[in-house]
Amino acid sequence: MSNLDFDPFDDVAVRLEAVTMRYDSPEDVLSDINLVLKPGSFTFLTGASGAGKTTLLKLLYLALTPTQGDIVLFGQRTSLLNRDKLAALRRRVGVVFQEFRLLDHLTAYENAALPLRVLGRKPADYREDVEDLLRWVGLGPRMNAKPPTLSGGEQQRVAIARALVSKPDLLIADEPTGNVDPEMGARLMRLFIELNRRLGTTVLIATHDLALIREFDAPLLRLSHGLLARDVEFGASA
Repeated sequence: MSNLDFDPFDDVAVRLEAVTMRYDSPEDVLSDINLVLKPGSFTFLTGASGAGKTTLLKLLYLALTPTQGDIVLFGQRTSLLNRDKLAALRRRVGVVFQEFRLLDHLTAYENAALPLRVLGRKPADYREDVEDLLRWVGLGPRMNAKPPTLSGGEQQRVAIARALVSKPDLLIADEPTGNVDPEMGARLMRLFIELNRRLGTTVLIATHDLALIREFDAPLLRLSHGLLARDVEFGASA
């Protein structure tokens, strides 16, 4: 790796430097975004529909390249990395999608284990770890069930297990409680908090649920008209 690829003095998990994003329009979806997420931090992201939350998350898990500015993940400046190095960096990021994206013909266990299977790992090497992870998210008795037979909350927990199975350094969750009832939403949040505290995983959760934000004290970032600001409305800790 070139010395230009890595900043040894960068002790942050995520750094966005004057990032601007626009699609096929002169209007910016995101404008001059500067953001730092420290290792082991837990942060909420909120904003109205169309504010650019999904675009920001896609930039963070490297599904998009910014129109302007730069993204640094784990000390690596992504604009200087080739395809293989970017792929390796993506594997350090776990993503929980709002729409689950589970494969209906696979069991809960097989869905959760899919990232390891794609990497060519042998089932005998990871079976115990995946089963332990599914038990941790409360799906021990349901690990052989397929998604169509699972409730929304159970499917979301499979999606969380799949995002965690490769032990990511950064976990990004897009509206993880949007399709479940408040009780299940609180339970999912406790899983994220335990993950953050026990393993030191950096967690960023995008949500519209202001009641949830009020209940779990954490720094809050708000997107509005493509601009990002730290929100002090709920007294979130720094």
